[in-house]
Amino acid sequence: MFVDSHVNLHSDKYEGDLDEVLERAREAGVSAMLTISDQLSSTEAIKKIAQANPLIWRSVGVHPHYAKDDPDLEALTLIDLARDDDVVGIGECGLDYYYEYSDRDIQAKIFKAHIDAARETKLPLIIHTRDADVETKNILTESQKAGRFIPLLHCYTGGPALADAVLNMDGFISFSGIITFKNANDIREIARTTPLDRILIETDCPYLAPVPMRGRRNEPAFVTHVAEKLAEIKEVSIDEIEKATTDNFFRCFSRAYNPMSEQ
Repeated sequence: MFVDSHVNLHSDKYEGDLDEVLERAREAGVSAMLTISDQLSSTEAIKKIAQANPLIWRSVGVHPHYAKDDPDLEALTLIDLARDDDVVGIGECGLDYYYEYSDRDIQAKIFKAHIDAARETKLPLIIHTRDADVETKNILTESQKAGRFIPLLHCYTGGPALADAVLNMDGFISFSGIITFKNANDIREIARTTPLDRILIETDCPYLAPVPMRGRRNEPAFVTHVAEKLAEIKEVSIDEIEKATTDNFFRCFSRAYNPMSEQ
């Protein structure tokens, strides 16, 4: 089975046909997924989706775009929200200096609150970083000194230095449909050199539909195209990618129940 490690199922893009979207995912062999929190106000909608689907887990967190909406967010709030069994990760969180919808200082403050929550709960930290490699690396490196946590770079588009730093922290890197894009040679090179036992795959749907689905609304079924491209990049079989990325997901998100473990 495939696992889509980053979906946004509460998006209004799925308002009319979420059940059909999930059925297409199952038909494509995508049996499990992680639906991501972008802001605290989305928590109940995300919880409802996860509770209705046993192999859909969820995270709790605030995307850097929305850091300005929760400028006083503390780790204790995230720790409390993460007590539910279906919460398997903290985030997505991080730094976005491309759009800068939130002030940089507020982004950093909220990012550090998520790190503290990940350390306390022992849940992986789901990181969004854009045009902020140096700052993200510095915060992660300094924060590791206070105690270990597991970093996951989601939908990675950064450079090799940040990727190497996270791998040296025993973290993970998740690749999306961007690796299928024509001009993504730098990202494909990072995917090529990242150890297979540290890679996850995702759609980040409804955004970033992979080739050959470009221009369409993205959905979890399309993560198989990411897997196919990754197999080509790594020069291994699609079966090997399927097994490795699924095993890696359950190793990273250890609170999630792996149905394959009973087979």
